[in-house]
Amino acid sequence: MSEGLNYKFLWETFFVALSGVPITLLVTAVALVIALPAGFLLALSRINKIPILYRLAQVYVSFVRGTPIIIQIFIVYSSVPLLLDMFFEKYSMGIHVYDVNPIWYAFIVFTFNTTAILIEVFRSAINTVDKGQLEAAQSVGLTNFQAYRRIIIPQTLVVSMPNICTATVNLIKATSLGYAMSLQEITLKAKVAANVGYNYVEAYLDIFLVYLILCSVVEYGFKWYEKRLSRYKLTVA
Repeated sequence: MSEGLNYKFLWETFFVALSGVPITLLVTAVALVIALPAGFLLALSRINKIPILYRLAQVYVSFVRGTPIIIQIFIVYSSVPLLLDMFFEKYSMGIHVYDVNPIWYAFIVFTFNTTAILIEVFRSAINTVDKGQLEAAQSVGLTNFQAYRRIIIPQTLVVSMPNICTATVNLIKATSLGYAMSLQEITLKAKVAANVGYNYVEAYLDIFLVYLILCSVVEYGFKWYEKRLSRYKLTVA
């Protein structure tokens, strides 16, 4: 067995791992597109204590906070399909659950997890906005929708942007668990390449580097957008 790192493998596998970035970004983007509005609306339901929705959102957040995401993955990817397959077979429906592309399970799991996180992010951010501003908007004839779109939401975004950035970066890193669903993302691609010569140290270094670069770029993008939002807030003030 050779000693030291296999630099040739390290270099080649870096690009193998890099080829998994599009899938990682796709899962992240889909999860955020659904989770951002859903999280905001459910946050409002908790703040305004809307019957049923308020309690459901509370239980939902507690469940996600209290369970590791890998367990959520196993439930969605293994347990639920098994139960559905038994149900479909029993009633001869002819639906093949296991033919579903793993990326759909990834969309479900990561959207489910991220929405719960963003509920708390938006709930705390909305509470920082003076309630008198909503009342003032209504007094000049604005509807609730117009007041939220023009006044409440922009201020909420300014306050919540650092936490949304953190949630997004954590989501990107969490997609590394997609290998448990056979998702062809960064981690799985690098580990499969390492299986041939057992170059796992090099593979994990490549995974580390790809995620470091990806998360750094995303953080930079959020900081740039946060500065723009801050200037907007100063203009409004």
